Amino acid sequence: MKNELALTIASRIINGFDRHIALFIEITQSARERFQQCQWNEVHRSSRARTNFYDQRVNETFNEIKDDFSINVLDDALWQQVKASYSDLLTNHNQPELAETFYNSVFCHLFERKYYHNGYIFVESTAHRLDDKAAPKIYTSYKPAVLGLKQTICDIMNSHRTIIPFEDLDKDVDALISAFRRKAHKTRVKLEDLQFDILDFTFYRNKGAYLIGRVLSPAGETPFIVAVLNNEKGGLYLDALITDSESMAVVFGFARAYFFVDCQHPYALVNFLQGLMPHKTKADLYSAIGFHKQGKTQFYRDFLNHLEHSNDQFELAAGIKGMVMSVFTLPSYPYVFKIIKDKFAPSKNMTKKDVKGKYRLVKLHDRVGRMADTMEYSEVAFPKARFNEELLAELEKVAPSIIRYEGEGENELLIIEHLYIERRMVPLNLYLMDALKNKAQEKINEAMFGYGEAIKQLISADIFPGDMLLKNFGVTRHGRVIFYDYDEITYMNEVNFRIKPKAVTEEQMYAAEPWYSVMPGDMFPEELATFALANPAYLKAFKIHHQDLLTAAYWQQCQQDVANGIYKDVFPYPNEYRLKSLTTET
Repeated sequence: MKNELALTIASRIINGFDRHIALFIEITQSARERFQQCQWNEVHRSSRARTNFYDQRVNETFNEIKDDFSINVLDDALWQQVKASYSDLLTNHNQPELAETFYNSVFCHLFERKYYHNGYIFVESTAHRLDDKAAPKIYTSYKPAVLGLKQTICDIMNSHRTIIPFEDLDKDVDALISAFRRKAHKTRVKLEDLQFDILDFTFYRNKGAYLIGRVLSPAGETPFIVAVLNNEKGGLYLDALITDSESMAVVFGFARAYFFVDCQHPYALVNFLQGLMPHKTKADLYSAIGFHKQGKTQFYRDFLNHLEHSNDQFELAAGIKGMVMSVFTLPSYPYVFKIIKDKFAPSKNMTKKDVKGKYRLVKLHDRVGRMADTMEYSEVAFPKARFNEELLAELEKVAPSIIRYEGEGENELLIIEHLYIERRMVPLNLYLMDALKNKAQEKINEAMFGYGEAIKQLISADIFPGDMLLKNFGVTRHGRVIFYDYDEITYMNEVNFRIKPKAVTEEQMYAAEPWYSVMPGDMFPEELATFALANPAYLKAFKIHHQDLLTAAYWQQCQQDVANGIYKDVFPYPNEYRLKSLTTET
């Protein structure tokens, strides 16, 4: 009888997951139509909607099981059997690793943290069973020696194109071949020694469509991405070629929105992509293709493995302490852990709920390559012995309401009720201080250019960053400047950009406080030079490219553009990778 009940519960959970996947696939497949019809606002709406799908289906399944089976306490034998039955149901499933994560989510909604171990949930995945099966067909191989190089590439492009024709495919392919010869040395061999492996589906994101594959030759493997754009006049064109793993990794970066890609074998796809971009983890890639919950699961498994094979201690992160968040890190691991403090500085007029709302806004918004994605976790257990005394004292001081201890001795755990995890970056203020110390003017110039570009691209995507102090931006290992402090972000229409009144009298000139009225939401762009860029060396470098950001007129125009639905194009590759000489911002 208990076995029948276990199978019934397991079936309910898998049905909830299958409903999630069906809806996920439906909205993903419709990305092609949005790209064809230039429905850019709809692209953003669909992206937000899809990000919410998972939690909606988990909550539906949780409520159904809790209500229909009157589950209030955990029956040990029953739930071990539920897991076993569920595992059996995944034997021939196309997405077993995703289904395991869905099971874990439902279970964790039902029961408390002490049951979160492999006896009840899939802490260890069984998806490796897919390695023993024939690999699904996810790419097509082409031999250019058969039809010739140009015809083969034309065939590849036409096999992926939408109902919209290319405006001049012949010319674009000539440019593409020329770019390949110039940039990809391993492809400079005889045609009969070349093979193209092209993924069978197009990756859609924002205004771009991306074809991804590799070129095989005796000299080795060359990964590549071809970017395709819609000219919004009824034609497509090849816009860019990327042929190195590092630049491809930027396209798949943690500060980008998730791709829409209609592949129903994500395990195989992630393995293929990781072969092209070895620096990208499976967690990164699952998130990049839209399965952000699977990315979280994979990340946590990787993290547990790292803890087991390391012995350094968690410590406070470098940089100026925040007024809202406390941040710590593990030196041997490239991430930071952020918790919301119980009490904020008096100048921060907000609540914990407000802060969580800001982080949720970023999750759902187009991050335009300038806002770090975050992973949100609850009830996370850390070995207490791995925390240094300074960090423990800080956590107990600033956030006692969300930490507790379980166990004792060497096995004592520190439980954090709620936290965010982000990729670790070098705080921009520290990066600049180091560059200044070493008289590295070029680094200062590049960082200030990136800082201004980050601000411009955020506001063009309808995000006002709020606090634009240098400490709230970071520099990635690729040298990109990314914004990561979200507690004061808001939409552009909620800000009043003003010209700062000029002081006339001595009393006004030497006033300790503003002598003019300042209302909530007022922002004076010229004050960037005073507060964020007080160092003359930084200000001078900033003004080379971004003098306009110090004027209210620029911000007001951007605000008007956003209100009129005019969004600047922001693509994840620099101009030198483009096949045409265009002035579009990158």
